[in-house]
Amino acid sequence: MSEYEVADPMLYEQGLKNIELAEGQMGALMEIRGMVAKSRPFEALRIAMALHVTKETAVLIRTLMDGGAEVWITGCNPLSTQDEVAAALVKEGVHVYAKKGETDKEYYGYLESVVACKPHITIDDGCDLVTLIHKKHPELMHEIIGGCEETTTGIIRLRAMEKDMALRYPVVAVNDNLTKHLMDNYYGTGQSTLDGIMRAVNFMFAGKTAVVAGYGSCGKGVSMRLKGMGSNVIVCEVDPFRALQAVMDGFRVMKMDIACKLGDIFVTVTGDLNVITYNHVRYMKDGAILVNSGHFDVEIDVKGIAKKARSHRRVREFMDEYIMPSKRRLYILAEGRLVNLAAAEGHPSDVMSLSFCGQVLACQYLVENKGKLEPRVHKLPEEIDMYISRLQLKTMGVEIDKLTAEQVKYLESWEEGT
Repeated sequence: MSEYEVADPMLYEQGLKNIELAEGQMGALMEIRGMVAKSRPFEALRIAMALHVTKETAVLIRTLMDGGAEVWITGCNPLSTQDEVAAALVKEGVHVYAKKGETDKEYYGYLESVVACKPHITIDDGCDLVTLIHKKHPELMHEIIGGCEETTTGIIRLRAMEKDMALRYPVVAVNDNLTKHLMDNYYGTGQSTLDGIMRAVNFMFAGKTAVVAGYGSCGKGVSMRLKGMGSNVIVCEVDPFRALQAVMDGFRVMKMDIACKLGDIFVTVTGDLNVITYNHVRYMKDGAILVNSGHFDVEIDVKGIAKKARSHRRVREFMDEYIMPSKRRLYILAEGRLVNLAAAEGHPSDVMSLSFCGQVLACQYLVENKGKLEPRVHKLPEEIDMYISRLQLKTMGVEIDKLTAEQVKYLESWEEGT
């Protein structure tokens, strides 16, 4: 097995600069790096990762290595790797198997290269690493202390494994941290999705009708940012409470069968497949733009649309034009993959600092509880979330109040009344 496989190892200088810039905006994670550098909780441990290979992920990797770990990483999406960062990580002794635009065959081959390290801990974004180990490498289970999962899609898959009693080692749902899904998903996805759209097509949002499929934390963030840019936002949902939230937040809510006739731009953030199909596309306006910001490229049925199209051509680096049977033009960005990482750079470093604080502390939690955790999906204790929040507030120079002894006593008492 080769030590690494990246697009161009000579890109490392720019990668190192990018990582340096990210570190300057990730103060909370840098505080945790100092802590684990002293305690070395990951001494002699092998950590296998399937994450987006970005400058922010590089800061996470440096933190784990300072804590004693040896790291292997591959990408978790064929278009999300930042090649200059991958090269910089190789320069620092990380086993990297990732490049932007890799084929499906390369993608799964790189996963195998990472698994070959016989990991003690896995860190996933989408659950592909966990799935591969469970399906093809069950002999590795006895070495594995546990895993961590970064994203909503991965948690959905892990809970399905847990339900089927297929999950064979404990996995921490880092995505369930308040400092992850109410920060990264909400603030990060909203901003980075619009960033990806603007880089791909230089789209004017003001005055346009934007349809957002899904109103979870990611959908809320995307809708908020679109509204802030002047778009008229329509939300499509299957969950009645989330649909109700969207209505109360001031958005129109309707079925995709109706919204498909009204939208200028469509953004999917559901984690499910075939949210937009040819049956919707055939009613869309000339020039409609389709965008996915969910983890996998299944939310827009790109293959089904391509089969029905009269022609297809690439008009910009991350923008494909399809001419439909009606002769109307349809545009799909980033091949239906994550637009914020394919066409842009992903979430800003500030918000990723919070997510990756959770990853490091989740790894430490697994090590401290080795052999004590059942093979199921676990949530980190609330005090860890609060610790991350305090660290972030500190780096922002924000001070908050503290309860007095009298206030604590009042809140803990049931005898006090009106």
